[in-house]
Amino acid sequence: MNPTIDRLKLIFLGIFAVANLGILVWTVGWTWPQERCSDAHRWWDDSQRVCAQPVLISDLTGRVVADPKARAEAMAAIGRRGPKP
Repeated sequence: MNPTIDRLKLIFLGIFAVANLGILVWTVGWTWPQERCSDAHRWWDDSQRVCAQPVLISDLTGRVVADPKARAEAMAAIGRRGPKP
């Protein structure tokens, strides 16, 4: 076979292998952590790749949401259960 074809074949196989490795690293290092964070009802920060726990303003200020339905919706939005009755 022509040596040019053999060389091109190896070059394209190398490019293919590097591209697959890049996709694997992207999936394992960036996509899966983001999906796990979203599934846990937390906030994902793309710039720092950090999964953060959202906090209700009422937790910081000490003021309780007066409407029980609104409080339950707010707690459900951040993935937390309400107090036990």
